[in-house]
Amino acid sequence: MTEVLAVAVITVLAVIAPGADFAMVVRNSYLHGRRTGLLGALGVAAGVLVHVTYTMLGVGLLIASSAFLFTVVKLVGAAYLVYVGVRTFRTRSEVTVDLEHSTELSPLAALRTGFLTNVLNPKTTLFVVSTFAQVVRPGTPVLQQAGYGLFMSLAHLLWFGVVAVFFSHDRMRTLMLRGQRILNKVIGSVLAGLGVSLAFAPSH
Repeated sequence: MTEVLAVAVITVLAVIAPGADFAMVVRNSYLHGRRTGLLGALGVAAGVLVHVTYTMLGVGLLIASSAFLFTVVKLVGAAYLVYVGVRTFRTRSEVTVDLEHSTELSPLAALRTGFLTNVLNPKTTLFVVSTFAQVVRPGTPVLQQAGYGLFMSLAHLLWFGVVAVFFSHDRMRTLMLRGQRILNKVIGSVLAGLGVSLAFAPSH
């Protein structure tokens, strides 16, 4: 239950913190409408599954081969969560969205844009690896790990689906961007706190 709660909290906070995926979905929803934004969100969710797949394989190998290396990765991951938390808390400006260059997007192009934005984002790599390093233990079943990964993907899909709906309407855009400033403080504080607590949590 502790693992499940940690995955849920870290994932939700990391997903709603503005980043490259957020900027891409905002832009496409604003310029091309709700369907394009939703397809971008679906692409992002698919990209997360790619990160989860190689992370599960890598963390599994670390656990099997070297307890020391796994502990090192765990501590580095915890430090990264603290770093992200502090950076997020101190963020004052809203995420930058390029609205200057508008090109028509087909459904496939919208899906591909979301997928590539996520897959090629090193921050998503670090987020997934850090999360798995904190919560996955030698006794964690593979199916449970896969469940964590599916939850991460679904959380991205739901959140960016909401973003697409909001930013396809002019009136809601300002409200959501204004809310991000408050969320940054909350998200940053909780992520930093989780990073510190997980770093000192026992590995077994």
